Amino acid sequence: MKLKSALIMLLSCIGIVQAQEVEMMFVGTYTDGGSKGVYSYRFNQETGEAEVLNSLEMRNPSYLTLSRDDRLIYVVSETHDEKASLNIVRITKNGGMRLIDTAPTEGEDPCYVATNGDLALTANYSGGSMSVFQLKQCGTLAELAMKCPGATGGPDPARQQAPHVHCACFTPDGKYVLATDFSADRILSFRIEGQDVIENGVAAYVSADSGPRHLTFCNDGRFAYLMSELSGKVTVFAYHEGRLETLQEIVSDSVGARGGADIHLSPDGRFLYSSNRLKAEGIAIFAVDSQTGLLTRIGYQPTAAHPRMFNITPNGRFLLCCCRDSNKIQVFKRDSDTGLLTDTHQDIPLSKPVCVQFF
Repeated sequence: MKLKSALIMLLSCIGIVQAQEVEMMFVGTYTDGGSKGVYSYRFNQETGEAEVLNSLEMRNPSYLTLSRDDRLIYVVSETHDEKASLNIVRITKNGGMRLIDTAPTEGEDPCYVATNGDLALTANYSGGSMSVFQLKQCGTLAELAMKCPGATGGPDPARQQAPHVHCACFTPDGKYVLATDFSADRILSFRIEGQDVIENGVAAYVSADSGPRHLTFCNDGRFAYLMSELSGKVTVFAYHEGRLETLQEIVSDSVGARGGADIHLSPDGRFLYSSNRLKAEGIAIFAVDSQTGLLTRIGYQPTAAHPRMFNITPNGRFLLCCCRDSNKIQVFKRDSDTGLLTDTHQDIPLSKPVCVQFF
């Protein structure tokens, strides 16, 4: 956090912006439309205005996440060949970025990355596997420690004919890894022992023809929320010791588009949002019962084309949606009382944006 704090203090001291307003963000793109790769921005959490800072050339950096100390960015290069890789990028002055390490995932089309400081995980969609990397103390890659394969078994002959792993994340208790096994309609569980990941069976099965995609947890770790791509449903789970108990299924994609995408909770945990693509594209909005974790659908916000991934600012005031096929990031203002969204029309133009993370 030292680099971030220094930047905030500098900007505040020279009168550019109040310290609580400034936020850095990093955006990943698909590069077949003219973008360079990863972009850094300064984002004003009070006004919703963005200013581009820097870029780093990289092929298809479709998903990225930050290290715990906010000094490094872990970025996948989503390619359908042996160049598919996990990249480590150091954040430098004024949003600059420098590639310092890279290693093949040995699984095609990595589309997700997560880290706990000791390990880095990639979900390799076409490779049908999760890659586990051990990290050095400085946060760079030590080695590819193992690959964990997904399976098939789902009923869709076109979408579930081969294994696909779409998301791999660490549980809030720090003891387990959960991975969405898209084509087998299940979530896999792995136990963490130091820098080793041990198979721990199936955390949960979901309804057939679901295509589980992205998973997120509430702040206290009691509940987990899954967005399924094919069924377009959000599943609510109770979480305990690497296992998930199904509590609820509720529709996000009400038109059967089979394009469910991303899912996030508001920072205060009162509202949940899930994005839907291909038809009636937009973001479903749910109120969260803090005691039971259950959801009530309260609204729907249309977006531009193909809302693949979105994120909410740390102060909860704005939701930024990467609309890949409209070549822009839409900036929506959040009502903290109702959870509803309003388009600010302060779009951030960028070729094929697909991931945004705040620094």
